[in-house]
Amino acid sequence: MKAIMVVGTTSHAGKSLLVTALCRILSRRGWRVAPFKGQNMAPNAYVTANGAEIGYTQAVQAWAAGVSPQAEMNPVLLKPQGPTTSQVIIKGRPVGQTTTTHYYETYFESGWQAVQESLSRLGQDFDLLICEGDGNPAEIDIKQHDLANMRIALALNAPTILLADIHRGGAFAHIVGTLELLEPEERALVKGIVINKFSGQKSLLQPGIDWIEKRTGIPVLGVIPWIDSAFPAEDSLSLMERPTEKQAADLNIAVIRLPRISNFTDFDPLEAEPSVNVKYLSPKDDLGHPDAVILPGTKTAIADLLILQRTGMAEAIQNYAAAGGTVLGICGGFQLMGQMLADPEGLEGQEGRFRGLSILPLRTVITQNKVARQRSVSSKFPQEGLPVNGYEIHHGRTQLVMTPEGGEPGPKFHPIFDDRSLGIVDETESLWGTYLHGIFDNGPWRRAWLNRLRQQRGLGSLPTGIANYREQRDAMLNDLANTVEQYVNLDPILTQP
Repeated sequence: MKAIMVVGTTSHAGKSLLVTALCRILSRRGWRVAPFKGQNMAPNAYVTANGAEIGYTQAVQAWAAGVSPQAEMNPVLLKPQGPTTSQVIIKGRPVGQTTTTHYYETYFESGWQAVQESLSRLGQDFDLLICEGDGNPAEIDIKQHDLANMRIALALNAPTILLADIHRGGAFAHIVGTLELLEPEERALVKGIVINKFSGQKSLLQPGIDWIEKRTGIPVLGVIPWIDSAFPAEDSLSLMERPTEKQAADLNIAVIRLPRISNFTDFDPLEAEPSVNVKYLSPKDDLGHPDAVILPGTKTAIADLLILQRTGMAEAIQNYAAAGGTVLGICGGFQLMGQMLADPEGLEGQEGRFRGLSILPLRTVITQNKVARQRSVSSKFPQEGLPVNGYEIHHGRTQLVMTPEGGEPGPKFHPIFDDRSLGIVDETESLWGTYLHGIFDNGPWRRAWLNRLRQQRGLGSLPTGIANYREQRDAMLNDLANTVEQYVNLDPILTQP
């Protein structure tokens, strides 16, 4: 099986972006391509057609390759739950929780077996794998247990591209240092160097390129200019590095940047709307007066709830909702909006019962069994009968409480979709929540909801007869591939035996 490996001198070097581009470039050239990342630590996950969880970036890379995402493309996924704790997903299914200290001794062998089985399976269905490394391939402290970098390159005898981020400085030192720390058989696989995130005149960089080629004996395949991407090409991309505010935007939407935020890819379609500013607020920030507040997914709903209460953000959101503001929650954020959250077994780290924001009449219990599945439903809000596709990933079981605590009749609540378990909205249509990730990917539904916000501001409606976000994303993938293809010469890699 033919494969190409992409490793980076640092985190944030752009490995995910380059792999995504290569998947599209080579699929356009007629290869049947699949992405692969042996082990990924990521807050953003996607659910495949058969209910397996993988890193969202590997799903994007699969779409770039023109194939359906599958569990084998990311056999080991770690979903952070705390500073040193993660949920472990192997071949798409949760197998337990672990700490940094115990991860390798507990899961390395089973993880490596899953990697090998996945490579074998993918090799039966695809001509070419584009493999993504993680961090730096020469990290001395973890190298012997590394499931994402040169262990895989050696297993596949894959020609390897070393990617350096010149924007952060020290790129040439990073290149030389990484190569020096690799074992001779690993270094021999590095067939090309790519410099990423370059801003400036390339002629000024040429002396450095000439020096690094002479010093290492490895060709520089290209220099990729700084790319402003509207989708998070890097799993570890900081929310502080998202695109800047649009000066001409009509609507301002605040997303609360919970400490353990997950699946913030839900908001990529909103960020791609020209008339919408999406601003990520820390729980310590001033809420202000946005047109809507979103409580996003979280890996530890109760721990994040306590942070909101401690910082005063919980009270600010409650006051905003009471004053008629629009508040919505997705998955963990949906749970936070309820009256009570309980984790009787301490599965997410906080055992006990806790009072929620009491914005929606819900009670949630965190359970062992995890729901992970794709969904296709029909909308009842904000417009009747719109087809909506998305996916669920959650441990909690949520029940609707008919009256608020205290027994007094409360406002009426209605289902958002034809499946009531997926979400509810109040009678003012300002307060709502859902378990459905990817809801804003549905173009007509997204525009119908945005038009409700626009009407409150006295603004005209946007057209709702638009394509879903996947078509916009596909155009962005083509643009990315065109840019990389223009600046990177792949011939030395593709001609390797």
